[in-house]
Amino acid sequence: MAFIELNKEKLLHNFHYLDDLFEKNNIKWGMVSKILCGNKEYIKLLLELGIKEIHDSRVSNLEVIKKVNPDVQTVYIKPPPKRSIRSLVKYADVSLNTEYDTIKLISEEAKRQNKTHKIIIMIEMGDLREGVMGEDVLDFYSSVFKLPNINVVGIGTNLNCLNGIMPTHDKMVQLSLYEQLIEATFNKKIPWVSGGSSVTIPLIYKKLIPKGVNHFRIGETLFFGNNLITGKPIKGMKTDVFKLYAEVIELREKPKMPIGEVGTNVAGESPEFNEKDYGKTSFRAILDIGLLDIGLLDIDTKNIKPLTKRFHFSGASSDMMVLDIGRNSGKLKIGDLVEFRPDYMGVLRILNSDYIDKKIV
Repeated sequence: MAFIELNKEKLLHNFHYLDDLFEKNNIKWGMVSKILCGNKEYIKLLLELGIKEIHDSRVSNLEVIKKVNPDVQTVYIKPPPKRSIRSLVKYADVSLNTEYDTIKLISEEAKRQNKTHKIIIMIEMGDLREGVMGEDVLDFYSSVFKLPNINVVGIGTNLNCLNGIMPTHDKMVQLSLYEQLIEATFNKKIPWVSGGSSVTIPLIYKKLIPKGVNHFRIGETLFFGNNLITGKPIKGMKTDVFKLYAEVIELREKPKMPIGEVGTNVAGESPEFNEKDYGKTSFRAILDIGLLDIGLLDIDTKNIKPLTKRFHFSGASSDMMVLDIGRNSGKLKIGDLVEFRPDYMGVLRILNSDYIDKKIV
């Protein structure tokens, strides 16, 4: 079975880097754990790091978190579906909201469970995913802040995730102005202005985060150490917290070009081949990992890259992956492990698979 490793020391290093960065800039932050897909051992590891606030977009994952540590603050990071309200109130201390009817149901359920549920009102800032329109913010706040068993603890926004709209100083200032407007109009304190995700971190280095924005929701940069604006590693952070390994189950020299009439493969694709490879051979390593294990990921160029640069992805079927390893000058052999470096989407797909073993080193 192929397996993925999470390096504890490298994750701890990244956690301390970010914790120091946010503390120096008077910013509170919570860790977005959805990439871990509710894996109990990985969740335990996160809590051992000292993380006090965990965000997730699946109630089932928040349930795992609460069962590991009932005291950690849990945040549900999308507008809740009505059918999940009961479990939401049970396992999430905070949720992001944009609909009055939903918040009213949360209020009623929180009363039944004898709880006060905290909410963050999400505001539309241009990426056109979730969010109350700016001109409606005051009316929306007015309709929800008096609901019983509801505590509006913040406003927030989401950028970049859907349409790639980038966070800017102007957008962060605009968000903080909404906070000031609400506080002046209703004489109510808004503790959190949650404008930050991993893509917003570069604005901290440039001193472009206004003082009013005081809360970040961080996932990708914690695990991958990348500047999401430039795509390059952040100096001082580790980029290889996760590694994927798959075993070589066949290794033979074969023609580089398939032989016979070409149709569509198991994934419904019509492979294209380079005619310059006609008559040439190379060693092809078949690995014990396939589409059933990891799905249709962009292998070789983005989502999963072989660490050995001369290895190139040739194709994958349901249960196996084929790499072209050239002349096999490194003397790869049956039973050896091939190491891959997965990106965020790669890890997300891998950790959601029941067919990939999960390890901690």
